[in-house]
Amino acid sequence: MACMPDCDVLVVGGGNAGCAAAIAAARHGARTRLVERYGFLGGTATAAMVGPWMTFHSAKERIVGGIAEEMVERLMRKGASPGHLHDSSDYVPTITPFDPEVHKALLLEMMREAGVALLLHGYFLTAEVDGSTVTGATFATVGGMRGYTGTIVIDATADALVAASAGVPTQQGDERGRVQPATLIFRLSHVDLGELAEYVRANPDEMRSSLPPSERTAQRLTAVAGLYSLWERARADGIVDVPREFVSFFISPYPDEVTVNMTRVVDVDPLDPDDLTRAEVESRLQAMQLFEFFRARVPGFRNARIAGSGTQVGIRESRRIVGRYTLTRDDVLGARKFDDAVARSAYPIDVHNPRGSGTTTERLAPGESYEIPYRTLVPVNREQLLVAGRCISTTHEALASTRLTPTVMTLGQAAGTAAALANARGVRAGDVDTRELRTQLVADGVLL
Repeated sequence: MACMPDCDVLVVGGGNAGCAAAIAAARHGARTRLVERYGFLGGTATAAMVGPWMTFHSAKERIVGGIAEEMVERLMRKGASPGHLHDSSDYVPTITPFDPEVHKALLLEMMREAGVALLLHGYFLTAEVDGSTVTGATFATVGGMRGYTGTIVIDATADALVAASAGVPTQQGDERGRVQPATLIFRLSHVDLGELAEYVRANPDEMRSSLPPSERTAQRLTAVAGLYSLWERARADGIVDVPREFVSFFISPYPDEVTVNMTRVVDVDPLDPDDLTRAEVESRLQAMQLFEFFRARVPGFRNARIAGSGTQVGIRESRRIVGRYTLTRDDVLGARKFDDAVARSAYPIDVHNPRGSGTTTERLAPGESYEIPYRTLVPVNREQLLVAGRCISTTHEALASTRLTPTVMTLGQAAGTAAALANARGVRAGDVDTRELRTQLVADGVLL
């Protein structure tokens, strides 16, 4: 195995959480290295094209800032995002469409600006542990195995790969171990949203929205949830058999393109390679079925083309660590606040049925938000390891809220900032002064 230079902070996983962690650590003076398995960054936002981002707001108040908001502003300047828009399907206060291809390049720009050392095409193999301290990780590369050491390691793999390999206790799914379904996202171009708007104005019961029918125009149809009769007729005619209860798609940054979130593969264990293979195969076949449905049955889609699909199926849920604190359903719905809070969210508990169609939604009180404590990022039994992203310490129900991209970006920035502070102060990552950490996150615009 090649001997590589040490770094202060080693981030494993280059999704949005890992990118935010690496950028934050480097900006605060830590020598930082990020290792990612793909040839690009962005994780589910780019590899799985999961979008739009939901949501930066609680009612009319923006509660997500920092690097996440900086990314949105920079995408807007590149013409790759319209920014935060009202959700016309009324599921959340705002949605934030973005171009995943431009986002890939933006993340590389931000890595270079921050001075992050980057390794792409590095597939995680094992964690390196000395007693109870995580010291680094080993990766498979085209040049053979390669090991990196870090004073502090951040697991941003989404599946808690580093933590599990290091011996951190983990949990998965509900009380029966079942996780939410997998979904392949795809984009359709050459769409006439004006024709679709005419249809929903003439058939107002076909769309879940508080927009008056007269305001259901191409410019204001940022999201569509419904088209119930079209969907039910297609199911009755045997054109589609996807286990979804209605049609769901969102606008993209471009006027003739939409992002479709409708495929659903159930009873999948994302950590089982055979199950994951089945999810990839079934979801792509479902996407082709849905493509034909849109062209044949949905107004405005007769000339639609597939503009792209995810490199991989989107995974909502897999493994979670057991941390020094476990965020619960009651914490979320009760809008609980914490002395060591490092992130806020107002996204509902959104559980897609693990066995078929249907989604259970439990909402916070209007205008409320909950906080996520730093302790959920700290494993219960290992030192110098932090986690960021959807593998933090939560219950199955709480994860159904914390897994959303704006939240995981905030958690990533918190982990990277904490790692840099701990390294500078010469303390363990789990023992960082959370008052100082919170002060820094406020100064960096993360905590608003």
